[in-house]
Amino acid sequence: MSGSGRIPLPPEGLFPDRLERERLDQWLTRELALAQDRVLSGPVMPEVDMVRFREELARFDFHDARGPDELLSWVISQLERGVVHMNHPRYFGLFNPAPNFPAQCADRIAASFNPQLASSGSSPVPVEIEGHLIRAMALRAGLGNECGGHFTVGGSEANYTALICALTRANADFATDGVQAFAGQPTIYTSVACQPAWFKIVHQAGLGRRALRLVPTDGRGCMDIKLLRNVVAEDRRQGKIPIMISPTAGTTGAGMIDPLAECAALAREHDAWCHVDAAWGGAAVASGQLRGLLVGIEQADSITIDAHKWFATTMGCGMFITRHASVLSEAFRVSAAFMPSQHSALDPYLNSVQWSRRFLGLRLFLSLATTGWSGYAVHIERAVAVIDRAKQLLLERDWSVLNDSRLAVLCVVPPGGSRPIREIARRVLESGLAWVAVAEFEGRDVIRICATHGETTENDVRILVDALGAAALV
Repeated sequence: MSGSGRIPLPPEGLFPDRLERERLDQWLTRELALAQDRVLSGPVMPEVDMVRFREELARFDFHDARGPDELLSWVISQLERGVVHMNHPRYFGLFNPAPNFPAQCADRIAASFNPQLASSGSSPVPVEIEGHLIRAMALRAGLGNECGGHFTVGGSEANYTALICALTRANADFATDGVQAFAGQPTIYTSVACQPAWFKIVHQAGLGRRALRLVPTDGRGCMDIKLLRNVVAEDRRQGKIPIMISPTAGTTGAGMIDPLAECAALAREHDAWCHVDAAWGGAAVASGQLRGLLVGIEQADSITIDAHKWFATTMGCGMFITRHASVLSEAFRVSAAFMPSQHSALDPYLNSVQWSRRFLGLRLFLSLATTGWSGYAVHIERAVAVIDRAKQLLLERDWSVLNDSRLAVLCVVPPGGSRPIREIARRVLESGLAWVAVAEFEGRDVIRICATHGETTENDVRILVDALGAAALV
């Protein structure tokens, strides 16, 4: 009580003693393992009654405290029934792999120490670990080891960072005057098959959505380089200013790779920034077999890679990497007397849009250090083998494959006389046997299958193919 001269004890619910913490930690480890067993033996889709759930949730008025055992059990139970199980080996969905074990350990360690990664002054070791990883990834991608960059919450933040760097390099007055510094409309070029977050990015950057130019594909799902050249040339004649060309390495819909080297050459020709969105496909740098698919990525000014995608860390763990470290620093420089350090080239708050941030890079550090590049090569090549097997089995059933991707993404359509694509997908999801997505490839609806789980088996693939076959029958 104020004025008593004594400091009250902390609330037990928030800060239990060591014995109680150890008990709860052991209990939680055991219960999470049992929950995972139940997930693996159950349906991929959630089985939650949202009306009933909202009624239960409404009872949490936060006036009365509840015991940790009751609360933790309730949360685990709700998540078992209330999410699509991306950690299920028959989740053949979006780029959301089941997390590897070292990354899960990293989350527990980071949560315990809870370092603030804005500054190397307060977190010198975590900041240095992340910087080391960025340099290692840049070297692996062929950008050299003198690059800059940082971890992000995901690909959208990394792509936004690339745009800010491009604008900063294009016009020194952009930092103070914004887009008014340009004599014409700053313009960004990417494929119609790009990640739609680009619309948010140009909006957020103040350029307006008209600044985003979507270039048609070439009939194979890749950005048409000839059309890109024509569009850029025509825009320049109209007074627009090409700021950035952004090819994709692993499109969301079909896993296709745009012509990276040609895009980089065109960007240099127009003094524009070349940024490769390799959020999914960038992991191929780990594989000697697949690295050749990314020829040209080493010519980029910057790249995006999401470790929480094909590197299978926990969410969200993106990376922005650039060969122009000085531009990155100029784009996000700021002065703050209260910060523990103010001049370190590595300080994330001086090199990123973020300020307060979790120790994201530990997830990739433990994963990569545990298995090495060779282990990740096995993981990535195994995913390709899973898709190759699914492709083989579907072709045997007269399904057609429309895309030609080596990045573990398959776009298929059933034989004539089958149910419509969306009806097939709905029936598969309702069965709970597997999870697939409906996507559009070259103007046509397709069933999209992606190998995301590191432990998917032959049996899982056969169950998927059987489920698709049953769902397609009229």
